[in-house]
Parts: sequence; C-alpha cells; structure tokens
Amino acid sequence: MKPDSPHPESRVLIVTGMSGAGKSVALEMLEDLGWETIDNAPVRLLEWLLTTGPAPDAPLAIGVDSRTRGYDPAVILALLDRLAMERRTNASILFLDASRSAIERRYNETRRPHPLARGRPVGDGIKAERELLEPLRARAEMVIDTSDYASNQLQQVIRNHFGDDAKGAMTLTITSFGFARGMPPLADLVFDMRFLDNPHWDPALRPQTGLDRAVAEHIEADPGFAPAFARIRDLVLELLPRYAEQGRAYLAIAFGCTGGKHRSVYAAERLASVLREAGHDPTVIHRNLAAALAVPAEGSPSQGG
Repeated sequence: MKPDSPHPESRVLIVTGMSGAGKSVALEMLEDLGWETIDNAPVRLLEWLLTTGPAPDAPLAIGVDSRTRGYDPAVILALLDRLAMERRTNASILFLDASRSAIERRYNETRRPHPLARGRPVGDGIKAERELLEPLRARAEMVIDTSDYASNQLQQVIRNHFGDDAKGAMTLTITSFGFARGMPPLADLVFDMRFLDNPHWDPALRPQTGLDRAVAEHIEADPGFAPAFARIRDLVLELLPRYAEQGRAYLAIAFGCTGGKHRSVYAAERLASVLREAGHDPTVIHRNLAAALAVPAEGSPSQGG
C-alpha cells in the first residue's frame, strides 16, 4: 500500500466524555491492551489520521473532548458519517460520563481547575461542557457512567469490552451493587435480592460481607434463596447461548441489595461459580463492597430486608 493511500476499513474508537469522568484512564488502558492511542489531536487532523498514511497495525483510539482544538461536534460526526458510507473506517464513539457531584468531588480532591470553568465554580464548567458534548453523547455506541467507579474498576470495564480476550467468546461481567447508591448503568440483566432476610440486622454479621462464610450460611438458610437462585441460574444459562447467537460481544449481569455488601455479593459469587463450572470465565466486580451505606437499610428487624 502506498503511504498516502486511504486506509482499508479499520477499527477506530473515538473516546470522549466529561472532564473528570475517566477519559485518560480509558485511553491508558486501551494502550495497555495494544491499541494505538492519540489524545486531543486537533479536529482538522482527524480526517488525515483516519484516511491517510500507512494502514494501522492495531485498532486506533482517538481522544476528543471540549479541550480539543477546533472542537465542533457537527464536523466530527459528519466526518464519521462520510467515512462509514465510504466503508473506509469502522468508527464508533465511547462516551465517559459521570454525575455532577462525582465530577465536582474529583476536581475538589485534585484541586485542578475545570477547563471550562474559567474562574467560575466547577459546577458552571460542568454544565457548559455537558451542553457542548451532548451531540457526541447522543451518538455514542457506548456510554459508561463512572460515577461510582474507582480507576481500577473502570480499567476492568475497558479491558472486558476492548481487550483481545473479548474476541470470540462473549465477555461476561457480574456486578454486585447497592440500590442505595444507584443502579449500574451498563447492566443487561438485573436481579433484586432485597427479598432475602437481611444480614445487616444481625449485629454479628453486619460488619462482615457476602464473601464471609457466616453471611453465606445466613443467606443460604433463607427458604426463599434456593428456589429463587435456581430460577436465576437456569434463566442465565438458557439466555447465554441466545445472546451469543445474536453476536453479543459482552453481557453484564448485576445483583442488587440495599448497600451492596451482603446479599448481592453472595449471589454474584454464587452465579460466577456456576458459570465457571459451565465453562465460562466471568469477571466479578463488587462495586460497593467497601463503601459505607449511604442511607439506612430498608425495613425493620422483623421485616428482614
């Protein structure tokens, strides 16, 4: 191929999102996974990057956000549309998002100025940036809300979706979470375990987690657990090959309880064990395991939880 000829159809990921939502972490993880990465290249160079020069040896991730010189969502989207019609580039958009409170907390912790605040409060910069980036968010094939993610959890999500091991077999992620801190944004199947007796009400079990034997025995002793889990197990095992037949590259399964510390953690671990026995290799993330409960547990000791 001549150096100045157009690329054949190649895989390109436009990585964008709110400042403070984890774009740098995502790009660093993609680079570790073997992607070529470029951050904040001027918009006027995007077409050159995507259409000229030698064919890339690896998939390409390009970081774009409100700080990018010449940022214009209409120009970016028009370029991607044209390249898709010409079948020259298989480009998709990954948008990293987070709640206003999460972004404000991160900027307060790092004491860095928001790029669009310009001397005003961080919240003003967040509002302006969200309006500016909305066209890209609306067109994104994948939106990841990182509000409750630590850096290592975001790295795991990126690894699951974009690593080489995502080719071929469907990538499975099982997450435990607490409804008190919101539902995970990417879950395909969500199971609410709050119908089970809540270990929170046992003073001896309260400081423990669903990873501890005593909590596991408490949950197993609930007469509602075995029949419900059996139905969940059978449903998931029945659906997995159907999802695979539809070409799904990944599937996210989530178990929730009040605080994400006891019932959901145990259920997630149990399902992961079942899936491993069935020949799958799920990744397990306990989103709120180390977090203190933000609101009181529901119910009362007599009601369980």
